[in-house]
Amino acid sequence: MKKLANGHPNTWYAASAKSLPEFRSLECDVDTDVCVVGGGYTGLSAALHLAERGRSVLLVEKERIGFGASGRNGGQVGSGQRLDQHALERTVGDTAAARFWNAAEDAKTLVARLIERHSIACRYKPGVVTAAWTQKEARNQQAYARHLERRYGYEKNEPLDRKSMERFIGSKVFAGGVVDWGAGHLHPLEFASGLARAAVGAGATICESTAIESIDDVGSGVVLRTDNCRIRSGKAIIACNGYVGGLCDAIEARVMPINNFIAATEPLGDLGKEILPFDSAAFDTRFVVSYFRKSEDGRLLFGGGENYRSKFPSDIARLVRRPMTKIFPQLRSASIDYAWGGTLAITVNRMPFFIRPSSNILSASGYSGHGVALACMAGRILADSVSSSSSEFELFSGLEAPKFPGGPALRKFLLAAALSWLSFKDRL
Repeated sequence: MKKLANGHPNTWYAASAKSLPEFRSLECDVDTDVCVVGGGYTGLSAALHLAERGRSVLLVEKERIGFGASGRNGGQVGSGQRLDQHALERTVGDTAAARFWNAAEDAKTLVARLIERHSIACRYKPGVVTAAWTQKEARNQQAYARHLERRYGYEKNEPLDRKSMERFIGSKVFAGGVVDWGAGHLHPLEFASGLARAAVGAGATICESTAIESIDDVGSGVVLRTDNCRIRSGKAIIACNGYVGGLCDAIEARVMPINNFIAATEPLGDLGKEILPFDSAAFDTRFVVSYFRKSEDGRLLFGGGENYRSKFPSDIARLVRRPMTKIFPQLRSASIDYAWGGTLAITVNRMPFFIRPSSNILSASGYSGHGVALACMAGRILADSVSSSSSEFELFSGLEAPKFPGGPALRKFLLAAALSWLSFKDRL
């Protein structure tokens, strides 16, 4: 994927960001209390919270801050975990399921508090629609909303019938669903940049263009090495999500990178007035999810399609146009000005994977497409866990975290086969 002059991928987010802070690369050996590896939401949140507590923090990022999924995603700040509460209640019981729900609610609150406290101009707007393709799916979504209200006191979901859905979305294809007014959407790269500024303002040091080649727990601390520098740190946080790149086998066995794709149309003008007129975001109920929202300059930002290879398709715009025009046939002639891919990370159980690979190393990743709020929360939990035990860290790390089957040679092949079958079922 081509990069802009500012070093970020050629996305609408990078082109529309008001200002992106730049940081030097690491050029000498350094000592620090905590070294954070990865400049996405998890790492930035961890660095910010640690610096606010007076710890010396060095965050290193191989590319630019927000270069990965944190700067390329759909921008949706969703409710709950990626695994729904029904599934959590079945697998971990009612008490633990309630704790996971409360953690996700706290994650949304954390995002709102960070935006307000640090004046992050990421253009947050409320409202996320779950758009169901069939009447059965619509009834299921509305029943789930009632369950959330009864069991957890969550009263921010509004049911939508077919006619209401058409009014909310600007498309006739959906049978109904719900709109969650407690969820929302934002400019993801501006949010990442704002977190970086806040972390530096609190006293953290950030180095971009700095790739970590090895991490060794030496008992008394951690030694991290780049191609020409050594970092001696009391603790290390691995916050790389889909970009672990050989730093930790235990993470790579359980957290799988996959690619997802987004297109930004031209500004739609009058053509776009009927599309998402309430300025909510939306996603559908298929396994390979389509998700969409409008930009402040009147474009449709539409995400759809996945692959599991190391390279992106040669024509991302064509790939995304197919599901986009199925939902919005009125956009068949609309130009696509930007089209990009991003690498996120999934887990077998679709829950975040928290791990302490050794006594002085911690990590969280694998948000499975639900990471804007959860990754910020994870960074705060990791910061809490650096100095003392954390009940939230224990909650997440205590979940059974299956390895992807097949070992390093086969796991991507097996995953691609399984997800291709589920995608085929979507089309049927």
